[in-house]
Amino acid sequence: MSEQYKKAGVDIDAGNRFVEMIRPMVKATHRRGVVSDLGGYGGLFSLCELGLEDPVLVSGTDGVGTKLRIAIEMNRFDTIGIDLVAMCVNDIACSGAEPLFFLDYFATSRLMPERHSEIVKGIAEACKKTGCALIGGETAEMPDMYAEGDFDLAGFAVGAAERSRIIDGSSIGIGNSIVGVASTGFHSNGFSLVRRIVREAKLDLGRVYDGLERPLGEALLTPTALYSPLVAQLARSFELKGVAHITGGGFWDNIPRILPAGVRAEIDRKAWMIPEIFRFFQTNGGIEDEEMLRVFNCGVGMVLVIPADQLPGVIDSARIAGFEAFKIGSIAKRRGGEPQVTVG
Repeated sequence: MSEQYKKAGVDIDAGNRFVEMIRPMVKATHRRGVVSDLGGYGGLFSLCELGLEDPVLVSGTDGVGTKLRIAIEMNRFDTIGIDLVAMCVNDIACSGAEPLFFLDYFATSRLMPERHSEIVKGIAEACKKTGCALIGGETAEMPDMYAEGDFDLAGFAVGAAERSRIIDGSSIGIGNSIVGVASTGFHSNGFSLVRRIVREAKLDLGRVYDGLERPLGEALLTPTALYSPLVAQLARSFELKGVAHITGGGFWDNIPRILPAGVRAEIDRKAWMIPEIFRFFQTNGGIEDEEMLRVFNCGVGMVLVIPADQLPGVIDSARIAGFEAFKIGSIAKRRGGEPQVTVG
């Protein structure tokens, strides 16, 4: 059956085996509201069971970028699924949304069920940690589109928020404190530059360099932090005026997305210790401080804007939840011509 299609590079039997391998992983992410099982033509979810009076859907989509190339070179696929979920649910958490369900898109030159199921295992793990159901996805074999062994990965998250509790930055005002929540490394941004430095500096992904506790490749594959549960927890006890996910573009491109007119963010770069992995690549790549902060998160993966008097409580609550948090600046008045974010 389907021998000609298999000769053309697409193995239907391998695809079916892959679905059966990931079925228990998907089932383990089931949550209240899920209506459908894996295998239908669409993932079904009921909003009626959420108990929200005026629910607003919040959606986000992202990928893992060229971090995939590091995973391929290291032949390790158990962490990039976590990255995929994190990049999506962290974005929708900025609006105060509870993640409800997730779908993934996986495209490859040739499906290897035993190997590629590790990716879905990571996706399912992250979904469980964030309370998000994995209700569907798409797997595509495209031998003429991808080189042997290559693949791409994208994800789509949908969440919901009570309209009256949406976090949109509109109440941010002068004197508010800016809190940084520590990242776990590069997360999933800036890897085109990271990989260029690896090539040009002839760095060995399998070597443990001075200042690093693990082989370089393993350190680079550290998965993106899952901030969604922390934001949800803090929002229940504190006034989160604005939340920014620090991805590509760093502080300068991400913080302005939540600032209302007339204010600016003053960031003190001495307020936190930049992790050694960033210093390592800055040194080996000869990168200026300003570009580091523009391309990478430099140790701050999420930014929260809160009333100044709530600062101790937010930092303590984050610590108890397993996150390091620290004040990195404050909101000031913005005068004509001034940038929206200053780092000094």
